[in-house]
Amino acid sequence: MKVVGLMSGTSADAVDAALVRIVRRGRTPRITTLAFASVPYPRSLQQRIVELSLHGQVAQVCHMNVLLGELFANAALRVIQKAGYRSTDIDLIGSHGQTIHHLPNGIREPGVGLVRSTLQIGEPSVIAERTGITTIANFRPRDMAAGGEGAPLVPYAHAAAFSHARRGRLVVNIGGISNVTYLPPGRGVGELQAFDTGPGNMVMDAIVRELTKGTRSYDAGGRLATKGTVSRRMLAELMAHPFLARRPPKSTGREEFGAPFVRRLLTKQRRAGLSTEDLLATCAAWTAEAIGLSRRWVAGDVDEVIAGGGGVRNRAIMTYLRQVFAPAPLRAFDDCGWSSKAFEATAFALLAFQTYHGQCTNVPRVTGARHPVLLGVVVPGCPGSRMTWPRVTR
Repeated sequence: MKVVGLMSGTSADAVDAALVRIVRRGRTPRITTLAFASVPYPRSLQQRIVELSLHGQVAQVCHMNVLLGELFANAALRVIQKAGYRSTDIDLIGSHGQTIHHLPNGIREPGVGLVRSTLQIGEPSVIAERTGITTIANFRPRDMAAGGEGAPLVPYAHAAAFSHARRGRLVVNIGGISNVTYLPPGRGVGELQAFDTGPGNMVMDAIVRELTKGTRSYDAGGRLATKGTVSRRMLAELMAHPFLARRPPKSTGREEFGAPFVRRLLTKQRRAGLSTEDLLATCAAWTAEAIGLSRRWVAGDVDEVIAGGGGVRNRAIMTYLRQVFAPAPLRAFDDCGWSSKAFEATAFALLAFQTYHGQCTNVPRVTGARHPVLLGVVVPGCPGSRMTWPRVTR
């Protein structure tokens, strides 16, 4: 099957679209990348999404859901055209959508108990209508309905891409939020461990936007951070954040490390007399040190670290990460034959493919769900499209 994967992460900076060919060989899928496109959000829209995540009103959420559906559909059509195909050549779309709120710890309600919830927008009905392609979206809620946190889900794809017969590998994704997947040597998906470690680029991006009054949205290449000096006092305060000490399963997002957190951090910066460069250097070190803490929950040796996501282009983060994990070697996804930028979009293409074929792809050991579940909601494509569903396999 030829499948488009669509993804926009916590940073809310673009829609990433990956067109892949997936072939099933037994239970192991083989994935070949055909094309990739990253379609940036207009800067004003990015800020609207960030504000919506914390203070959105119902009418705004309603409107943005459909607007982002249009943008996701455009990104899908763009990557299909880039590869030289037509929509009728494509079998399936898997869309993560845009997360605007995630409450993995839940809220207790009388008579119901603990209610965990999450909301990704980017209306899949719009995507299916504009492209004519069957679209699978809303992957997280079913896992949460089964008692899980709905995240992380990409570890399933990490196992497909990076498992090794003899090496214990720690796969690190540095997006807006950082997460890790530990792949023990020679083991299957059910034996992996994975969880969020804390902020990746999100806090640093917000600092740059605030201190440059919106003229920059991120520290390109980590140029500012590499010029700064780490404040050991502030780093110690950041490392004392309670999320870092929380045992897995755990996931987080803008609700915990968003605008209110950044405002408090900037207040501390002013009181401490730190430069922008020093603050960014400190946050880059924090990202790396928080990822390094993951080893306390990993049941096995880390022989190799493989890093992906936008954070690999930040030289400061990667420098600190090498120091944290030395002497274990640190490699990027690109060094292993996978695009760091495209991988998460590719992951949701794979999840959609497996859902279509009746394969459960949540990992209960990772999310905390009571049992494996089939992820996603299916929106059929053009009228007359026929869908045959095999028996669900757990």
